[in-house]
Amino acid sequence: MKTPSSADGKWNRRNVLKSSLAAMAATAVAGIASAEPEIKNVNRASSPSDLKITDMRYAVIVKPGPSPCVLIRIDTNQDVYGLGEVRDIAGPQYAMVLKSRLLGENPLRIDYLFQKIAQFGGNARQAGGVCAVEMALWDIAGKVYNIPIYQMLGGKWRDEIRIYADTTESMDPAEYGRRAKERKAMGLTWMKMDLGINVLEGMPGTVMEPSGMSKWELSNQPHPFVATEVTDKGIDRLCEYVSAVRDNIGYDMPLSMDHLGHIGVKSVIRLGKAYEKFNLEWIEDVVPWYYTDLLKEITSQSPTPTLTGEDIYKFEDFVTLCREHAVDKIHPDLATSGGILQTHRIGDMAFQYGVPMAMHFAGTPVSCMANIHCAAATRNFLALENHSLDVPFWQDLVTGIEKPIISKGFIKVPETPGLGIALNDDELKRHLKPGTGYFEPTPMWNEPQSWDDAIFS
Repeated sequence: MKTPSSADGKWNRRNVLKSSLAAMAATAVAGIASAEPEIKNVNRASSPSDLKITDMRYAVIVKPGPSPCVLIRIDTNQDVYGLGEVRDIAGPQYAMVLKSRLLGENPLRIDYLFQKIAQFGGNARQAGGVCAVEMALWDIAGKVYNIPIYQMLGGKWRDEIRIYADTTESMDPAEYGRRAKERKAMGLTWMKMDLGINVLEGMPGTVMEPSGMSKWELSNQPHPFVATEVTDKGIDRLCEYVSAVRDNIGYDMPLSMDHLGHIGVKSVIRLGKAYEKFNLEWIEDVVPWYYTDLLKEITSQSPTPTLTGEDIYKFEDFVTLCREHAVDKIHPDLATSGGILQTHRIGDMAFQYGVPMAMHFAGTPVSCMANIHCAAATRNFLALENHSLDVPFWQDLVTGIEKPIISKGFIKVPETPGLGIALNDDELKRHLKPGTGYFEPTPMWNEPQSWDDAIFS
């Protein structure tokens, strides 16, 4: 028989155990309470595991810069939607053909869905649909978890994104210079000028090219196949334009150059040497990006840096350019180069090869904000292009962001969820492409339009 003292001891041990369990439970509750700030920002109206894509619609906007621009909206079963944008001057079909592959899917599986639809992308505008969808998926994810996109990419390297912009052209070098000065007065800290052999038209002895070639041949054949070269006289005249711009903006800001024209490799090298005294940041797309060896030849001989990339879709093509040091800098367009995540990865890859990354962009503030988040999170980023400085309503197309969007040559990185913007429906409707609707139902795209890779089916 147990003594009262031993019975008391057993009772005491039970009480100790109960007390310990109670203390553990209290600690767990306290732990949950202390963790609350980490999870309280999640959009509790959304249940991420049950989120499904229910619809995709579009609107075609004109004259926000290069146009038309196609905005897409991906809807879900929980009233959370995402916005994306097809690359400028492309059609809605690039995006809408993907709708049947997205319906019923969880939009938070971003990389999975990108790989599922990546086969429908291609170089230049052909990638526009895939990239628009990818933007919209990130917008949804940010809204669900109540966090800006840049944070989901690993956090930001910078609070503001530097932009650069083209100077409006003129056939008169002096006028070209004055227009550049006006751009600088807007607060820009980086400028680009378009300058090609078109300004030499009608000036004998400046350009050598075969007679009888049509304008189509001269503008649409790749550079090595048009037998067009610039003479010393032509180079001297082109230098007058660059000199006029530099005289007006000075040498305390970067100046880049694009649209040299379809000229031969040797002419590009000679121009690169002639422009050395103007200290250009780069000459752009001097030959098509896929001629790696030709680019490498130019880059190795030109004291003026080279850049390319706005029409490249595949990651591995950027790897080739950077590994071979075929250009000094790369220039992806996020609406072609696979969207937000892949462009970020391209930047990280280029950093490993010591290659800086500028970013090409032309479109509405929707795609602009996708670029802003990517640029904020990418270490080797230089500057982001903008083609809409002269479009008065450009920033009015969206709400929810600090205005003016562009201030003294920079765009502030938004801290609000997802892309950080909402659409200004009334303003957008004023700029719809005639004969088109505003995010109207698209049941005609619900079913697949073609048989394709069935790996994800």
